[in-house]
Amino acid sequence: MAALRYRRDRTLSQEEGEAQVKRRFRLTRSNDFKRVRCSGKSYAHPLVVLFVLASEAPGVRVGVAAGRTIENAVRRNRAKRLIRAAMQNLYPKIVPGFDLVLIARQPLPSATLTQTQEALFTLLNRAGLLSPTHDG
Repeated sequence: MAALRYRRDRTLSQEEGEAQVKRRFRLTRSNDFKRVRCSGKSYAHPLVVLFVLASEAPGVRVGVAAGRTIENAVRRNRAKRLIRAAMQNLYPKIVPGFDLVLIARQPLPSATLTQTQEALFTLLNRAGLLSPTHDG
C-alpha cells in the first residue's frame, strides 16, 4: 500500500529547475470536471477551451480532457500530452485558488508545442490568472 501511495504522489518531472506538478493538483473525478464546466467561466481559443472556477484549495488544480471530436485515441492522447507539456512552464505563474479544465479542440493534435503554449498563455492571460509579479 505504501508503494502505491508513493507512486501516486510522485512528480511528473524529476529534473531540477523544472515545474513539478504533483498528481494531487490534478482534477481527476468526473464530478470535479462537471462542477467546473457547469459553474465556471469559459474562455475559447481555436486549439483549446479553458474553464475556470474559484476554489478553496490552496493551489491550482488542473484537469485535461479531449472529447470524441478528436478522431481516435492516439490523437486524443497526443492532445492531452501537448496540453500537459505546455502547462509545465505556465503552472508556477498561475494565481492560486482556482480549478481549471482544459479541453482540447480538433486542430490541437496537429499543433506544435509552441503553438499550444501560446494558446494557453493567451487564455490564462484573458482569464486574469497569470501572476503579475512573476517575471515571464
